[in-house]
Amino acid sequence: MKQAPTPVPPAAGAVPTAAALALGDDALVLSHRLAEWAGNAPVLEEEVALTNIALDLLGQARFLLSLAGDEDELAYLREERAFRNVQLVEQPNGDFAHTIARQLFFSTYQELLFGQLAAGDGPFAPLAGKAVKEVAYHRDHAEHWTLRLGDGTEESHRRTQTALDALWRYTGELFEPVEGLEVDVTALRDGWLTLITKTVRQATLELPTGPQAGAWTAGAGRQGLHTEPFGRMLAEMQHLHRSHPGASW
Repeated sequence: MKQAPTPVPPAAGAVPTAAALALGDDALVLSHRLAEWAGNAPVLEEEVALTNIALDLLGQARFLLSLAGDEDELAYLREERAFRNVQLVEQPNGDFAHTIARQLFFSTYQELLFGQLAAGDGPFAPLAGKAVKEVAYHRDHAEHWTLRLGDGTEESHRRTQTALDALWRYTGELFEPVEGLEVDVTALRDGWLTLITKTVRQATLELPTGPQAGAWTAGAGRQGLHTEPFGRMLAEMQHLHRSHPGASW
């Protein structure tokens, strides 16, 4: 795995394990999803951009999982029900518009979350202070493409609106309380909705309404319940490590 970030970890026993696993799993799973674009992105520039974002997230995952235990064991030897990531990040890449919509929703949440954590003195403040700068780029990248696709051709507009509608139902889980994560959930949700609404409207798109809006709280990934695509992704991610137990590189 990539070299871990540099923030100094808190003293042993000072970290809420449930929160470290939740945030670490979010970053790890989304990192793998974005890495699936390597060799498949629409243009070379986007292949580099998505790979760099994936590496940033992998660095966050390494740091966070190392606070909860052995990072490799947690990444490669846990069963599906032991992962605590939100269902949003495990959704398949789909077309490029789906990847961008997923990234817009999650990176906006992450930037606001890390902003709150960095302003405090809790165990996640060292990581958040560094990662919030990375995530600001992630959100800027997603916002740029949302505007470009939404206000682009008729086809790109249609695909992006379809992606927003499909993924909206998973966003409510982002704002469910996590044990040991001391943040203002109401402020986080309100700030997220304000930013997302602004970007979506600028892109000449619409926030989901009707049945999509009513299903905003779907998802139970924090409780270890995942969608069908996650099992397939996990099998692929863990295959090499499980095939050669104890191997060193």
